[in-house]
Amino acid sequence: MLSKTQVYADQNHQGEGTIYCGCQWEWVGKSGGKVDLASCGYQVRKQQNRAERIEWEHIVPAWVFGHQRQCWQKGGRKNCVSSDPIFGRMEADMHNLAPSIGEVNGDRSNFSFGQLSTNTPYPYGMCRSRVDFKQKVFEPRDEAKGQVARVYFYMHDRYNLSMSRQQQQLLMAWDNKYPPTSWEIKRDNRIAKVMGHHNPFVTGEKKWNLNHKNSAEGVNISPVSPLNQPQVIEDKSIVSDAVEIKGNRNSKKYHFSHCASFNTIADKNAVIFTDEQSAKAAGFELAGNCKIR
Repeated sequence: MLSKTQVYADQNHQGEGTIYCGCQWEWVGKSGGKVDLASCGYQVRKQQNRAERIEWEHIVPAWVFGHQRQCWQKGGRKNCVSSDPIFGRMEADMHNLAPSIGEVNGDRSNFSFGQLSTNTPYPYGMCRSRVDFKQKVFEPRDEAKGQVARVYFYMHDRYNLSMSRQQQQLLMAWDNKYPPTSWEIKRDNRIAKVMGHHNPFVTGEKKWNLNHKNSAEGVNISPVSPLNQPQVIEDKSIVSDAVEIKGNRNSKKYHFSHCASFNTIADKNAVIFTDEQSAKAAGFELAGNCKIR
């Protein structure tokens, strides 16, 4: 998983820890991890097994960006995954992914972010994130508030999503109060090297205001511009041994190495990807005559 190998590989024992609680963890398997609960004073609320594992949080939940797509109305998330390439692009967008304690990820669900009253308890021990299940509101710890705000701005701007006025006002306040940290900037740079573009709300290129006009750059399926290309491996010897996916700039389709069309793409039109996630994140779709083995 690219979010692990290219962004968070060295962050499990340093940096800011899991997004909502700041815990350290040990990597397990290709993308999972075992949380060191004592490292952040975490106390299990209810689900011991889930609390001990790392899950990849969609900061903007799949429900939030999915239910605004027609595919969701006709069959929910499963239908979107199988039929909507824009949904696939949003779901795979690395700017929107962060490691989280599984229990907190589950409790957050698809709740909106909010500022809870001072008498709302903290259900996870020393972890300073909290949730109000009746109001369906989640308040992240202060260290994450600026980051989640800028991720929300990015996702809504790039994929032309609508956001309530109340949510905008809250996130604008968090954005102003909690500017990007050195890790958030480093994270953005690492993701940009893979996806080919930054979060402009982290770099300062853009600033969110009420009645913001979305760029909708992520729903434009025109060929990738020279200034917004995914990372390409230039060494042909490495490509032949390590890379299994090739995209066609003209058709915006990607092909696995076992597919007949893989070797028919002209070099000038070829984009090499290290995995399927990065191909989808760059706006490419699986070629119709090419199936996953």
